[in-house]
Amino acid sequence: MKRILTMAAILGSSALLAGCGDSDVQEVRQWMKQVDATTRPAVKPLAEPKTFVPFAYASLDQPDPFNPNKLMTELAKARAGGGIQPDMDRRREFLEGFPLDTMKMVGTLQKGGVSYGLLQIDRTVYQVRKGQHLGQNFGLITAVTDDAVSIRELVQDAAGDWVERMSKLELQDSKESNQ
Repeated sequence: MKRILTMAAILGSSALLAGCGDSDVQEVRQWMKQVDATTRPAVKPLAEPKTFVPFAYASLDQPDPFNPNKLMTELAKARAGGGIQPDMDRRREFLEGFPLDTMKMVGTLQKGGVSYGLLQIDRTVYQVRKGQHLGQNFGLITAVTDDAVSIRELVQDAAGDWVERMSKLELQDSKESNQ
């Protein structure tokens, strides 16, 4: 009985190995060769590289734009040439001690053909006219109209240069007219 079982196992193993034969694989290999022979890959050719045309710096007599020494020299010349600067020797006026945001224009006044603006600081009203100074940024009154006082201020920018800045104090509505 043992012998029969051993024989059956050997026959079963041989049948399994016979199924792993080369019959179907040969067909697949033949098909792969045929597809490989008839198929050509499509590769686009690379574009020609662009030709580099160097730039000739013909301005040798001009200052080098990347030289920091020359840049500092030019900046010093521009600053020394004047520009706008406040008069530090001028005697300061009383209203130059107050910032503009604490002032309110509350009206106008005509005296002898001259227009005066009425500015309120805290509870006190002051008369101002064209040419007077006010505010903490060297402000100069350039015009007084019925609805605004125009001011030109001198302030320093980030580079330390003095620049003009225009400001206005506009007429404020009174509380009594709103009721």
